[in-house]
Amino acid sequence: MGTGSGVYSSKKIKIEMRTITMYLVAILTLLLMQSVVAQDNYIEKVEILKEQKLSITRQEKEALKFEIAEIVKQLENGEITEEESNALKMKAAEKRALNIEERIAIIDNKISLLERNNGEVKELDTLNYKFAFELGIEDDDDKLFGIRINENRHRKEPVYDRRTYSDIVLAVGLNNAIIEGQSLNDSPYKIGGSRFFEMGWQWRTRVFKNTNFLRFNYGFSFQFNGLKPKDNQYLVSLDNGQSELQEFEYDLDKSKFRMDNLVFPMHFEFGPSKLTTTDKTMRYSLHNKFRVGLGGYAGFNLGMRQKLKYTIDGEKVKDKLKRSYNTNDLVYGLSAYAGVDGVLLYVKYDLNPIFKNAAVDQRNISLGLRFDL
Repeated sequence: MGTGSGVYSSKKIKIEMRTITMYLVAILTLLLMQSVVAQDNYIEKVEILKEQKLSITRQEKEALKFEIAEIVKQLENGEITEEESNALKMKAAEKRALNIEERIAIIDNKISLLERNNGEVKELDTLNYKFAFELGIEDDDDKLFGIRINENRHRKEPVYDRRTYSDIVLAVGLNNAIIEGQSLNDSPYKIGGSRFFEMGWQWRTRVFKNTNFLRFNYGFSFQFNGLKPKDNQYLVSLDNGQSELQEFEYDLDKSKFRMDNLVFPMHFEFGPSKLTTTDKTMRYSLHNKFRVGLGGYAGFNLGMRQKLKYTIDGEKVKDKLKRSYNTNDLVYGLSAYAGVDGVLLYVKYDLNPIFKNAAVDQRNISLGLRFDL
């Protein structure tokens, strides 16, 4: 019994030693991997910092150009004297030269810090290094089970001079039709009850390099133009390919038809803006500034819908009719807006007639408020 017990104990010790050895090899492998990854990551950080150094002088010189241009504009407008202009130019040049010197010194210090510590610097959140992971057993709140994945892989330097912006466009207001040979007061459609709604997306691009006075706006919008006929009338498609308003056989509680369009607006926008520059960015702001936009749009008619509500023998009836009603497939027209900041007075006028082959042409017109968000 004693001999057997000794043999069993010897085997058990050998198994435990083998297990411990395997764990030690695994730990050493992980530590080695950590060292290799950290070394590669450290080299990459240094290279990114060196690239940032090269862009600093270019950014500051570009900012100085814009500041000089603003000073020259003030001089030409008689806002400052020649002596004041020269002093402002000298001050701007000194500021930008000092910015270059100090920003490069900051980058050099970061590089020295990395090189001196072989990349073992934890707080470098402003660096734009790519994906990396670290393995280790030190106490770190950013690590889970000794593994950390870098969250900053998508961080990039902001574009210094951003020339294009984008906005959500919403518009709402009154809608009606201009009929050939008639005034708007004689329109067969209710002025207060006929309305439109528009929503879309636009891009706004500065036309000139050194001024933001002129912008080119372009995008896409969905237009919903509604018309409510007067005098108990509704829209009817005739066999001859025309559409006209006719009196309905019952008393209508509601009569409305709506044209849904997809259009692509384009406007030239004019107005002042405020220039703000920092060490890393230059931005023009339209906040609280007056602006005017002139242009037009072109697109497609997506469909036509008519809604009727009436009562027969005490029973309420709702008819929803979706037909072409001989409307034009192509939509194009002129539009304009004016206002302050993102609240604008808006008008649009279709150059195309609403209906094909109509005895008298009708063209949609809208007036309302537009919001650039």
